[in-house]
Amino acid sequence: MAGMSQTQSMSQMQVLAPQLQQSLVILQAPMLELRSIIAQEMETNPTLEESDPEPDPAEEAPKPDDNFDQEFEQLRKLDDEWREYMAQSGSYSSRSEDEEERRQFFFDSLANPESLQQHLMEQLPGAELSPDELKIAELIIGNIDDSGFLQTTPEEMEMNTGIAAADAARVLEVIQGFHPAGVGARDLRECLLLQLRREGREKSLEAQIIERFLEDLGKRRFPEIARKLGVTVQQVQASANTIAILDPRPGQIFAALPNNYVIPDVNVEKIEGEWIITLNSDQIPHLRISNTYKDLMAQENSGGDVREYIREKIRSGKFLIKSIHQRQQTILNIAREIVRRQGEFLEHGSSQLRPMTMVQIADEVGVHETTVSRAISGKYISTPQGVFEMRYFFTPGYQTASGEVMSNTSVKEAILDLIKAESSSTPLSDKEVVAILEKRGIPIARRTVAKYRNELNILPSNLRKEY
Repeated sequence: MAGMSQTQSMSQMQVLAPQLQQSLVILQAPMLELRSIIAQEMETNPTLEESDPEPDPAEEAPKPDDNFDQEFEQLRKLDDEWREYMAQSGSYSSRSEDEEERRQFFFDSLANPESLQQHLMEQLPGAELSPDELKIAELIIGNIDDSGFLQTTPEEMEMNTGIAAADAARVLEVIQGFHPAGVGARDLRECLLLQLRREGREKSLEAQIIERFLEDLGKRRFPEIARKLGVTVQQVQASANTIAILDPRPGQIFAALPNNYVIPDVNVEKIEGEWIITLNSDQIPHLRISNTYKDLMAQENSGGDVREYIREKIRSGKFLIKSIHQRQQTILNIAREIVRRQGEFLEHGSSQLRPMTMVQIADEVGVHETTVSRAISGKYISTPQGVFEMRYFFTPGYQTASGEVMSNTSVKEAILDLIKAESSSTPLSDKEVVAILEKRGIPIARRTVAKYRNELNILPSNLRKEY
């Protein structure tokens, strides 16, 4: 048919096998996530079981037929390697019943934190409100966010619910007298003023500054504020210091803390002058293939479908065990290289952190740099200087005038030290920081200093000045 043609094209697409995908997931998984993966695999693969790491000398594997002897021989070798590996990399021991009970008691004893809304509701009985006012109060509390701010107004409440704005305003004023001070405010200005009012300082210089010059205060325009109020710059400075003590988010004290538990994958400590590196392998269940399923494979009366199912599950289990082994060994090899290169950091802290790239570590360990990236993702290492994410140690650097190389973390530390030692009345500008670092042999651009200063949450020099 005219105007139509058929074309055939070929494209190459790399598709990862499911087992390889699983291996990459295991390599990249943090400790807690890995434990979850293992638990899920044990639920779906009946041939896997958790065992004591100590080998059982009385255990003898049956001799399966159907040419499966060789696979079981490899399995036994893998089991032995895993036991030896676990023994070397950590003092693994399964939890006893008493330890498990104590652990469960600990988690059961964790108290549920009280929310801000619950805290406010508990104060209502002492407020001497009528039944109708209590309903209004509950509605108002339901519209207060976790920071303590009211997300509506009495006028909006009247429009949406029919409650008279005057009644809502009167009840709101009662709630604004609750703990914590500043709760129920409609904006930052009202929040700060409520806190001053609670202290009987609603006529103070601080209150005047908040009421009239909050924006100027945020930009630290102290001379301008002083001129308009007819006071000295020093008085404005003192008031600003007092205002800084007030809480801009009073409800945050009731915010639930995130349950971010960090379990280090690697522990580093110095013993008799030598750095000892151990894996935290006691957090990982010790797996093996159940002898029950080995016996089933050896039975001649087992059906073909049964044997094929068991064979597939055993192969899957073996691959899981091998993947965990490879994960642990890769992390250990990377940790050893980190310790070898970062000895000064381990001794003296972040100011001595040396530049290090994933390519360098990959070359030493004998893997691809993407493997290093996956292996350190979400992994932590415990050192004498504290617990750090392994990625923390990978940082580019600067070459000093003397030919030495410094990491950007060390440069940040130098900037931080300079600003800590500066005069509060004449803080260092970014240009002056550049000049000082250049005198020390550290070439750095002004925009880089500004970038690092922002990352360190340090204000510009004009906002750091004190009068």
